[in-house]
Amino acid sequence: IWFTFRLTPNVDYEVNVQGGKKPYWKGDEADDPLFTFVDKGALRRPSYRTFMALLDNYEAECGTAEKVTSTERKENIDFLNAIMQTAPMQFCHKYLQKKGKASGDPTEFKKLLHKIWFDLYKRTRGGPRDSSGFEHVFIGEVKDGKISGFHNWIQLYMEEQKGALDYRGYIKPRNKSDAQTNSDDHVLTLQFSWKGVEKSVGTSFIGVSPEFEIALYSMCFLLGSEDNEVSLNTGSDEFVLNIKCYTYDRDKIGTAFPEATAHYD
Repeated sequence: IWFTFRLTPNVDYEVNVQGGKKPYWKGDEADDPLFTFVDKGALRRPSYRTFMALLDNYEAECGTAEKVTSTERKENIDFLNAIMQTAPMQFCHKYLQKKGKASGDPTEFKKLLHKIWFDLYKRTRGGPRDSSGFEHVFIGEVKDGKISGFHNWIQLYMEEQKGALDYRGYIKPRNKSDAQTNSDDHVLTLQFSWKGVEKSVGTSFIGVSPEFEIALYSMCFLLGSEDNEVSLNTGSDEFVLNIKCYTYDRDKIGTAFPEATAHYD
């Protein structure tokens, strides 16, 4: 699923990684934004456009009830319809069907995707239905004065453009043998503040399509375990990743994100 449409670093977008830091360092190692530019034309593709329509549908604060309007419900369906036209999601569907984890009926598969990603649940004990897998992974939440989730590069870019997000530098790798972090990396571990709240360390794919992430995380969630080792050769770098997947509310995605355990040029 990697060898499908994704943006090319330093052509379709450019990032400025600037200074590295340890998660516990308090200083800001990046005077400038993370994203120097992103080609707006690339973001007009159907899966990107319908994904971006979802970014303003949620309340960030855990404990605040989410209310899904008829318009937002339609936007969820439009997004699922759009990504199901793409090669990564068609592969995902066929693979899960072969493994006995999904119906061969596309309508039933979209119902499954909707349940694991968009059905609401209570993330705050005793509170209202205030969260979903999609909100947590792709948009981010604020809980107990900390950022929770928020692992999507498009949301990073959009919030940075609005002035709501301050990139504070990339996180230095634990292994001295790891490759140097630079602007062509499709996986970045970084630190930022959002809405005045800090995320001390978080890892995101950069420049990938929404359908790539939905396909990868859905397969790991439905087939794998909490830890799923994946090797990724991007053409310029090689990463060993641990795709973390946690279940919430019995059968829904609580979180899903990559951890970079090794990085080679």
